[in-house]
Amino acid sequence: MSASADLVLAIDCGTQSLRALAFDARGALVARRKVAYEPYFSSRPGWAEQDPELWWRSLVEACRGLVADLPGGADRIAALAVTTQRDTTVCLDADLKPLRPAILWLDARRAPAPYRPSALVALGVSLVGMREALQKTQEAGKCNWIMANEPELWERTRACVQVSGFLNARLTGELADSTASQIGHLPFDYRRQAWAAPGSRNARMFPIAPEKLPRLAPAGSELGRLASRAAAELGLPAGLPVIAAGSDKGCETIGSGVADETAASLSFGTTATVQTTSRRYREPIAFMPAYPAAIPGRYNPEVEIFRGYWMISWFKSQFAYAEVVEAERRGMAPEAMLDELLRSTPPGGHGLVMQPYWTAGLSSPSAKGAIIGFGDVHERSHLYRAIVEGLAYGLKEGLEAIERASGRRVRSLRVSGGASQSDAICQASADVLDLPMERGGTCEASGLGAAMCAAAGLGWYPGVQEASAAMSSTSRVFEPDGNNAELYAELYRRVYKRMYRALGPLYESIRDITGYPERAV
Repeated sequence: MSASADLVLAIDCGTQSLRALAFDARGALVARRKVAYEPYFSSRPGWAEQDPELWWRSLVEACRGLVADLPGGADRIAALAVTTQRDTTVCLDADLKPLRPAILWLDARRAPAPYRPSALVALGVSLVGMREALQKTQEAGKCNWIMANEPELWERTRACVQVSGFLNARLTGELADSTASQIGHLPFDYRRQAWAAPGSRNARMFPIAPEKLPRLAPAGSELGRLASRAAAELGLPAGLPVIAAGSDKGCETIGSGVADETAASLSFGTTATVQTTSRRYREPIAFMPAYPAAIPGRYNPEVEIFRGYWMISWFKSQFAYAEVVEAERRGMAPEAMLDELLRSTPPGGHGLVMQPYWTAGLSSPSAKGAIIGFGDVHERSHLYRAIVEGLAYGLKEGLEAIERASGRRVRSLRVSGGASQSDAICQASADVLDLPMERGGTCEASGLGAAMCAAAGLGWYPGVQEASAAMSSTSRVFEPDGNNAELYAELYRRVYKRMYRALGPLYESIRDITGYPERAV
């Protein structure tokens, strides 16, 4: 390592882009290079795959571009860490090269379920309403699909890893990954934060042989050193420490400075999430695990809204052509024009309320999206407000579930993700949740979280928690408006919370008649 090395390099590999980010020890973003790509290709309806080599080529391009732009060059990089999208499966051969396209988290293919519970277990699962969830969880297992449909390829598979495992293997030449990145349909014991023991339920649900799984290391520890070949491609010095980080959402949480249960991290991303950091294992929704946190030994109880702030992109493409054109004419981002739609409508949108189940969850497999309360006063602007407020209601409901599980009240919120750059969305969300909402000093919260892990691994801080406290910052605080919060509380309690109970039987009828969403076999 060079004596002038004063930066850490975070690699953030998402569904639609990869970013190389250089941070200093205070958490300031010094250099950034982004490479965008198509999120996936689909050879059949419902499939979503990607060439893993695309991620590597993007990493090479991003790193080389960042180093070229960086005063002082590659000698300033002291270590690197990788954070990535979750629940995406990559099969590697004996040389740690991809055998097939990766199957992404949003892929909808279904596999046969390997695990059939005993009659007693099946009865218990049915009594708590999770029989279908148990079945669908296995059907969503990418490894299960490959085992059933491509047995010869599975036989040649040396390692079954996530995106982080693939990139870390390419960087170091070693089959190793972070414990905090193991989030998905895997034989992972979330309570113990280790691979599931042979014969356990998770090992039977996702029967990957232990020798096909990577060695795990806690976040903030060294996975290996940057191999000579990879270093030459990236334009970085060989031998740099490669430090274990965590998943994108977990890194967002520490990047936002959420290290305990007094604050919650909100991610305004494609999948909207709310999570805290806990010393104890807590399931906010029964049978939905608390994920491993990027602080070793801690957990991230989480509630997700699938297709969360994707709904804003959906609205933009379906209803906001005029705003997109006008934004281009003014040289503005389209989201800034959409903020004007929010500001032109009153809180509550004259009673238009949305339930954001555009994609059904495991605990509500029949659920569908719904918007109620239409009247002749409503226009596109009210629809947009209903989407923003509905997502905030959904996150509030998730936050309440986390608080019930922990027995502790959250006092403040930290927000990150693409939609968090909208002041109007942040203010409306703070009003709905009736809590102060802090926006971080950088929009690259996930990358910052990975940088915190790297800084801890270098010994710049005693641990990841201390790095999070020192390197996180706040750019703005959105205080809830009391009058708006009171209105939203009434709509939430008397309307939103009753919608699923009232509409649930209709969702079931729609499912019976149309066959959508499909039932587990």
